[in-house]
Amino acid sequence: MNATRRGRWTGGLALLIGAVIVLFPYYWLAVMATNTTAEIYSTPPKLWFGSHLFENLSAVFAKIDFFGSLLNTVIVAVATTILVLFFDSLAAFTFAKYKFPGAGLLFNILLATFVVPTQLAAIPQFSIMAAFGWVGDLKALIVPAAANAFGIFWMRQYCRSAIPDELLEAAKVDGAGFFRTYWSVALPVLRPALAFLGIFTFVNAWNDYLWPLIVMVDSRNVTLQVALNQLNAVYGTDYSQVMAGTLVAVIPLLVVFLFGARHFIRNIAAGAVKG
Repeated sequence: MNATRRGRWTGGLALLIGAVIVLFPYYWLAVMATNTTAEIYSTPPKLWFGSHLFENLSAVFAKIDFFGSLLNTVIVAVATTILVLFFDSLAAFTFAKYKFPGAGLLFNILLATFVVPTQLAAIPQFSIMAAFGWVGDLKALIVPAAANAFGIFWMRQYCRSAIPDELLEAAKVDGAGFFRTYWSVALPVLRPALAFLGIFTFVNAWNDYLWPLIVMVDSRNVTLQVALNQLNAVYGTDYSQVMAGTLVAVIPLLVVFLFGARHFIRNIAAGAVKG
């Protein structure tokens, strides 16, 4: 076996091991969702699927408003993602390609927010939501998350390298204004970065637990993560039911990730071919 083939086998084996490590938690989630709690705690552990999935799901649907909370989560995640993609890309485009007084200071202040823990902002943010009368309303989850420092930083870095100044000058010569240039020139170039930011934002909004737990005081209007936490009893937790609910909650994330990743890779490849 020559060195090239040996390198391919080594690389393939490393990728296979990495894939197993990454995918095993999802496999174990599915196994626990299809067994009872007693079987989960059995020794040796049961490593294969059981026959209690529908029984566990029925119990979950009976204990919590699963589909209502699922709808709330979809609304929050989709709305947040759309707003973040628009506001973050617009701000990043401005920071990257336009000079205005105080731009450097504003961007440095924006970067400084990275070092502030999210938990520290919970109390003042709750006070603001209470002043607006939004406590218990989905707007309290969507509006504060409509833009974030990471998205602006990420999109700004991509804008600086992906959008040549000559392209903007050509758009200006053609009579395009700021928003026309942003919409017709910048956004098509930024599609790969937008795809990544969209996946990142959607997953974070879908999995967010702390802020919805604090601000959604009405138990009838909660998100999925908070609703699943209601399955935890005072004196014990039926983990088979929790895992069954979590398994269903993970499916939309996988769909979004597969679609977004495919779109991301396709645009990267198209850019490479054009380059």
